[in-house]
Amino acid sequence: MNKFLAVVKREYLYRVRSKMFVFMTILGPVMLAVFTIVPGLLMSMKTEDTHLAIIDLTEGGKLSKPVRDALLQQDEEDDSAQYREKFVGSRNANAKNRFQKAGRALRGRFFVEEVNVNGRSLPDLKRELNARISREELDAYLVLPADLLKNSESNPTYYGRNVGDVITREEIEDRLNRAITRQRFVANGVKEQYIDQLSRPVDLETHSVNQKGEEGVEDTGAGFVLVFVIAFLIYITVLLYGQVILGSVVEEKETRIAEILFSSVRSFTLMVGKLIGVSLVAVTQLGIWTLAFIVLSVYGVGALAARGYDDVAIPHLPFSFFVYFFLFFVAGYFIYASIYVLIGSMVTTAQEGGQLAMPVVFVLVAGLYLGFPVIRSPNSSFAFWVSMFPLFSPITMVVRIVSQTPPAWQIILSLSLAAGTALFLIWLASRIYRIGMLMYGKKATIPEVLRWIRQD
Repeated sequence: MNKFLAVVKREYLYRVRSKMFVFMTILGPVMLAVFTIVPGLLMSMKTEDTHLAIIDLTEGGKLSKPVRDALLQQDEEDDSAQYREKFVGSRNANAKNRFQKAGRALRGRFFVEEVNVNGRSLPDLKRELNARISREELDAYLVLPADLLKNSESNPTYYGRNVGDVITREEIEDRLNRAITRQRFVANGVKEQYIDQLSRPVDLETHSVNQKGEEGVEDTGAGFVLVFVIAFLIYITVLLYGQVILGSVVEEKETRIAEILFSSVRSFTLMVGKLIGVSLVAVTQLGIWTLAFIVLSVYGVGALAARGYDDVAIPHLPFSFFVYFFLFFVAGYFIYASIYVLIGSMVTTAQEGGQLAMPVVFVLVAGLYLGFPVIRSPNSSFAFWVSMFPLFSPITMVVRIVSQTPPAWQIILSLSLAAGTALFLIWLASRIYRIGMLMYGKKATIPEVLRWIRQD
């Protein structure tokens, strides 16, 4: 036992004190902030204004003013606030409005001018405006064809210096659609005072219902993001520390340190000590990342709320989820770490180990991608079977638990299968490890590996 604890202590302290551990521990929360909070803050920053001209070829130029008014209506916060208070309540519209506000912030403001046609041809007008764009006096212009109101297949045309700015382009398209739809209503006899009310979109308010029939709080889409983050966290952690195990085994084999270690420690004790020592490193780093996630979430939500995104919330997770998460993470770690030990025992160089480890990476990636259909239908037969398969369950079952918690017997069965597979792979890896670590010069063949397993 003393030797076993010595191996665990050495593996743990050696890796926790390394510069790479410190670097990755700091990099995790930084990357989390970069890919979650920073985009929201960037979306609240104003960008350059857009100078836009309108060429209205419709009869009497009746569209230019409505289109201009729609484009100049920078944000509809006053109107939408009055509407929310009167019709749906302010909270119900927040989720959708924050995306519209983010788009307006990224797009900036419009400055619109109406082009006086005066009988000039369209090519002449376009040449004049193209020249102004080249002199940077204008950013873009719209051409409204003569039959735009009467012909549903007629489309306006957008010409601009930067057509790759899809946010500005989509904002123009949205405002243009609203203006043209409004004028078509008027042309067909709908009274103008009823148009806004009749064309106002509805906001779908979403609430979960648990197995007890109790309604949950409103879901604004944060649950889906959380599921993906958790699945990706398990994937990247298992992959990272599986590679650490592989590198350690290959290094000991190449430097022949294993021969010295085997003279004082049993091969099984050494291998299991290495697995547990590195697993403690992984749990330590995962714990630090979890605390950093909580801190970033609290301060990040506060920062976004200060900029107007006051409906952003962290989904509530019961304590049982964290227990399941830990158990499935440990089971997944030992499954894949044992496979990496097995691979490291069979090869002679790190390059060979990397090549043999590629199928393992593909299996992990497959588990991550299988999480997407599981999110959409967590109680389907497909979700059940992929959450029972031990190589996928550390990701897919956790996704099911977050999305829609399955019956307890399914969770226990999945965890039992994963734990049983982990124990079997540890036993299998130990049979190969004890002989493979002392083999040099060539990569082990399948028949040789099978003989190692059968040997007492």
